[in-house]
Amino acid sequence: METLQQDGLISLDIHLPIWERFFTIAPLVVIGTKEGNGYDLAPKHMVTPLGFKNYFGFVCTPRHGTYQNIRREKEFTVSFPKPEQIITTSLSAAPRNEQISKSKGVIASLPIAKAITMDAPLIKDAYLYFECSLYRFIDGFDDYSLITGAIDAAHVHKDYLRVSDGDEQEQLNRNPLLAYIAQGRFAEIKASYNFPFPKGFKI
Repeated sequence: METLQQDGLISLDIHLPIWERFFTIAPLVVIGTKEGNGYDLAPKHMVTPLGFKNYFGFVCTPRHGTYQNIRREKEFTVSFPKPEQIITTSLSAAPRNEQISKSKGVIASLPIAKAITMDAPLIKDAYLYFECSLYRFIDGFDDYSLITGAIDAAHVHKDYLRVSDGDEQEQLNRNPLLAYIAQGRFAEIKASYNFPFPKGFKI
């Protein structure tokens, strides 16, 4: 096996954070939590299923209200916005204000609904929702942590539900997905292709 050739490649200085030096694609979700007598919403893109069972995780930091709220309340929600909800998603990241709480100043002006199984907010008209109980915190990624949850309830809009006899490309064309292109861009995904799995491959 030959060593990786450097023609056309630039080796990055890993003594500094590398993630703003190139593009990567990620889901974009909004995490909802209860905060005191109000609520908090926060967009996140460092998110992932954890295995093939019903677990979900995302990256956060103890410096953020989301982390502290989940540490206290032991639960959180996840809303998967549609592409046309990018402004609502962006506004959910508005910073706190010393004169008025985020719940009263920002959250109250956004289209939200209460989760079915817990006292936490969801973004209205998203296409997919999770209601999660805290599974565990995994701290120690320098100033960041992985927050994991067990999915206690999940709800999907009927237009986004996968059906075995449906045309998946046509379904995505009619109902596109929102993706985050780190750092600072987003995309609407309508086109897709069947993945060329090798014969006999099993997940």
